[in-house]
Amino acid sequence: MAERIRARGLLGELAAEFAGTFILILFGVGVVAQVAAAGIGSHDSIAWAWGLGVTLGVYVSAKISGGHLNPAVTVALAVFAGFSWRKVAPYALAQTLGAFVAALIVRWNYTEVLAKFDPGHTLKSQGVFSTLPGNGTLPVSMWGGLRDQVIGTAILLFLILAITDARNTAPAANLAPVVIGLLIVAIGMAWGTDAGYAINPARDFGPRLASFFTGYGTAFRDQYGDLYFWVPIIGPLIGGVLGAGLYRLLITRFLPAESEGADMPDTSKPSEETSA
Repeated sequence: MAERIRARGLLGELAAEFAGTFILILFGVGVVAQVAAAGIGSHDSIAWAWGLGVTLGVYVSAKISGGHLNPAVTVALAVFAGFSWRKVAPYALAQTLGAFVAALIVRWNYTEVLAKFDPGHTLKSQGVFSTLPGNGTLPVSMWGGLRDQVIGTAILLFLILAITDARNTAPAANLAPVVIGLLIVAIGMAWGTDAGYAINPARDFGPRLASFFTGYGTAFRDQYGDLYFWVPIIGPLIGGVLGAGLYRLLITRFLPAESEGADMPDTSKPSEETSA
């Protein structure tokens, strides 16, 4: 009976991660399609829509699963915040699947616009779905993209932990998802040049896979012909652990001890109903 309850709880968490990441990608990939292929909007539109997508995705899923929406977040919380390692692979799979399905819907909805903008479905519009070094046009190498993803995701995790840490000055009235969304906007505006600020393996690989299955034969390569798909996977996983470790080293151990036990964010702990 206990095993069945645990399995049912995990299923709910995975459904929440799928749904939250699905919402994130609907807005994120959708806005890039609109700006890049239709010419409606600007880089600021992209940054704001990604940030709002994160906010809404976290609101959808946080009560049930913690609202990770990102394997880099899940792994970092497993390393530093006691999140169960047995849930890491299922969470990452659910997040990637949510991103994949959402990207398929965007691809379908923007079929005509993408076909007019880029009839051959080449690297010209590949950036709608997945990232490229230097956004496919600037002189940034694959290794420059890896460096950028490590740094960008370290910033992300460092600040997510600060925002959600009950011992620190966490936002009140359930506003943490809004502040995290603003964090994504800020990263997009300041760290979007070198590698398109994927900072999330599921966000990049799910849509990349969707584009590959729908006509983008070069989906896994960059503008130099190099296999690039692994960069927005490995870079964020390294950067997330680095950023979380730095938060623990520089901030957590110096916080007041009154709320002992709440030293790390609630995102590592799904609700009691689903963690039984």
